[in-house]
Amino acid sequence: MVNDKCMKFSHSFRVSADDIDEQSHVNNVAYVKWIQDVAVAHWFSATTEAEREKYTWVVLRHEIDYKKQSFAGEEITVKTWVGEPTRISWERFTEITRGESLLVKARSVWCLIDRETSKPTRITSELKELFQ
Repeated sequence: MVNDKCMKFSHSFRVSADDIDEQSHVNNVAYVKWIQDVAVAHWFSATTEAEREKYTWVVLRHEIDYKKQSFAGEEITVKTWVGEPTRISWERFTEITRGESLLVKARSVWCLIDRETSKPTRITSELKELFQ
């Protein structure tokens, strides 16, 4: 895993046979799962247990461009980084690659949730500093 002081975060893995659909390539749902998994891993790598106990995130929107197919056994890298925050939401970008080949490009919008109230909450300057 790569974590450049939380600016960009990535991890690599091999595509599992479980990720393959009836057309013999990675199912679109697998890409969505990988987008979520890398965002969560990035959050865990940059925050303390106390921060994770206080806050969680929910997805408001995914915009995904599927560029190329991927297949079982291939080595994949998923990279993510944050964009501009608003008061309660934060955009996040993700690229999924095989070597130098871009497979998927995505933009997601996540909303910060206070675990105690289960309601959206303000993104603090301390949280912003962790990721920018």
